[in-house]
Amino acid sequence: MDKFETEEQDNVSEHNTGQVNAKKNIGPLIILAVTLFLLVVAFWQFSGKRSDESLGDAESSNSQTNLRVDIPQLEKKLVEGTVELDFIEPAIEIKAVETAEIVVIKPYLPELNASDLWIKTKLPELTWRAELLKLVIDDDMIRRLVVFTDNFAQGNLSYEHSPFVAPQDKFSVDEAAVIVVDKQNVWSWNKDSTKRFNVYIDLLRSIDSSKLVSWYFELKPLVDQAYGELGYEDDFTLTLQDAIARVLDMELPKSSMAIIRPSVMYKYQDKKLEDLSDSDKLLLRLGKENLLIVKSILLEINEKLGQAKNGIN
Repeated sequence: MDKFETEEQDNVSEHNTGQVNAKKNIGPLIILAVTLFLLVVAFWQFSGKRSDESLGDAESSNSQTNLRVDIPQLEKKLVEGTVELDFIEPAIEIKAVETAEIVVIKPYLPELNASDLWIKTKLPELTWRAELLKLVIDDDMIRRLVVFTDNFAQGNLSYEHSPFVAPQDKFSVDEAAVIVVDKQNVWSWNKDSTKRFNVYIDLLRSIDSSKLVSWYFELKPLVDQAYGELGYEDDFTLTLQDAIARVLDMELPKSSMAIIRPSVMYKYQDKKLEDLSDSDKLLLRLGKENLLIVKSILLEINEKLGQAKNGIN
C-alpha cells in the first residue's frame, strides 16, 4: 500500500469520525425533538380541537388525518439550526371508529320437558334457607306451578299438582275442648295444628322477592308454554295476580271457627265458613299469624310483578 492510499484512508477516517461525532451530538437533540413531537401529537389528538374542523361537524368526524415525521429531514434541520414540526402525508393514519351495534343476548332456557334439572340448580339462588327446598316437589315443576295457580285463582285446590309436599302432621282438633250442641260434638279450633305450616312460611320468608320476580319473567316463555297447554291464550301473569289477590282479600273470621264431624270429614260449624271455596278454607287452616305473614310477602311480590310487567310493556 503506497503513501497516497494511506493518507487518503486517514482522511476518510477523519471525515467519518467527524460525522460520527456530529451524529453523537445530534442524537440527543433528535430524541428530544421526537419526544416533543409525540407530546404535541398526543395533545392535538386528545384535545378534540383542530384548526380546520369543528366538533359539531358530522362530515369532519368521519375524516382521516395522516401524520408523518421524516427523521432524515429533521436531522438536517437540526444541523442547520431550524426545527419545524409539520403535519404531512402519508404515514400514521388515525381513523374514526364506527359505533358497534349492540347485540342483546337472550338468557338460556331449556326445553319445557327438560327444565326440572335446570330449575333445581337455580332454586338455591332464591333463598338463604336452601335446606327447606326439600319441601318443593321437583317433578314437572313449571306445569305444577301453572296448574295449581290456575285452580287456586278460581277457588279450587289441585292437590295432585301441588308444588309442595304435603305436611307430615295432619289437621287436628282440640279433643279436650269438645262440647255437644244439638246432639252433635263440636270441637274448638286447635291452634297447634297451624304449626305444621310453619316450615312452608319460613321458606316463603327466606325468598328474595326481587330475584323471584326477575326469575319468573326469565322463565316466562316456559310458563306461557305450559299455560297454553291448558288451552289458554291469556297472559299467565294475570292469573298469578288473581291468585295473589285471593289471598290478599281473604278476611279472617271473628268466630272461633268451631269444627263438627257429621261424617268422616271435619266441617266448620259456621255455614258461611263451610261455604267458602276450597282455596279460602286452606288459607284459614294456615292460622291467623301465618296468613298475615303470607299476605305481607305476597303484597310485596305483587307490587314487584306489576312494576316489572309495566316495565316490559
